[in-house]
Amino acid sequence: MATFRSGFTLWQLVQAARELTEEARVRERIDAVLHIMGGPGGPYGKGRPLVNALEDVAQEAILHGDFAFAQRFQRFAAYAGGELFLDILENYYDDEARQRSEKLMRMMAALGVDRAVAALDVLCRDKPGASAADARDPFRGIAQSVDSLGLGDGEGGIRLSPKEARRLQVFGHMELVLRNLPRPASAEAARMMNDVLADVDAGWLAQMLELRARQVGLASLRTAVEDPDSSESALHTCLKNQEWIFGGVYVAELARRQYTPDAILDIPLLRGDGSLHEVELKRANIKDLVIRRSGHLMLGPPAHRAVSQAQNYLRTMDENRLSILAEHGIDARRASATVVIGHPRYVTGDVTPREIAETLRTYNTHQARIEVITYETLLDSASRMLALSSARQDADPDPDEESDA
Repeated sequence: MATFRSGFTLWQLVQAARELTEEARVRERIDAVLHIMGGPGGPYGKGRPLVNALEDVAQEAILHGDFAFAQRFQRFAAYAGGELFLDILENYYDDEARQRSEKLMRMMAALGVDRAVAALDVLCRDKPGASAADARDPFRGIAQSVDSLGLGDGEGGIRLSPKEARRLQVFGHMELVLRNLPRPASAEAARMMNDVLADVDAGWLAQMLELRARQVGLASLRTAVEDPDSSESALHTCLKNQEWIFGGVYVAELARRQYTPDAILDIPLLRGDGSLHEVELKRANIKDLVIRRSGHLMLGPPAHRAVSQAQNYLRTMDENRLSILAEHGIDARRASATVVIGHPRYVTGDVTPREIAETLRTYNTHQARIEVITYETLLDSASRMLALSSARQDADPDPDEESDA
């Protein structure tokens, strides 16, 4: 069950965001949000209508090509729908709150270093001839036992307020992110990296960071696919806001997933011509994806059910195309769909990967608006796209070298 959130801070952030766009349609959507929230001191419209209205702003911004603004309102919607804590939202869009968090992080880091130095002082006092290995041992022991530590809630313990508990979760999230970042091995290396980054072209750096983010996202999806117990929800999480994986014809993942009362799309994508494309996700572990009957290969029941579901969604879109276009600015008349289902590694019945690929190719040849692919095909295609992007990055000449020539 969703835990809806709202409040004065969100109202302030929405108000401030309104001044950042000149698009009349986007402002109209924002005004609808503010109408739902009311003025300061009210209930602020907490509930599903507020989440939908925030998603509508994000979608309108996507249609106008302002993806950063769309991401802002997607995060607002995630907070209103109970998926993000307010502390995280403030760190993105409230400078004062972010500065307070950064100050607290610096204080925590300084405190940790101070405690480490104190521990080393005790070690050197008790064991003057201690080696580097001796110094590492106590810290390694602390790291291994940290899961057993607690704050306590009884006599002499520490009671955390809900806000403090959320802040600990935020720091936990940040620690997981920072743990995977490359870091210098010394203070001198850090200074060298700062000197290098000062001269790096911002556009080139942004491209490299995007490429790295895509590599991490693809690796996460591959791990989920290779886990036979991964649910559709787990796979959906890996593919959220990763529209590049499906090919360059899609400009963005739409914020809104529901356009008719009886159809909730897994991943709605926007094509370059403004039309809708639906991605329907199923599990990777499908044993009867392709079956053999009377010597012939054909798709098994799970694939046919998935295709039927996509057909019904497209029919519903066709029947409501005028209202969808009027209310959401999306052309559903030319909507198409991709069904991602199964992986050859899980298929049983003495069917080879090549036979699976040929069976799907034959099936897709006779389909007009729906394509069925496996997660293997999706991963291979995305990997080739990344390889080409990496090759282009490596091949780009240094602009300074060109100017010197």
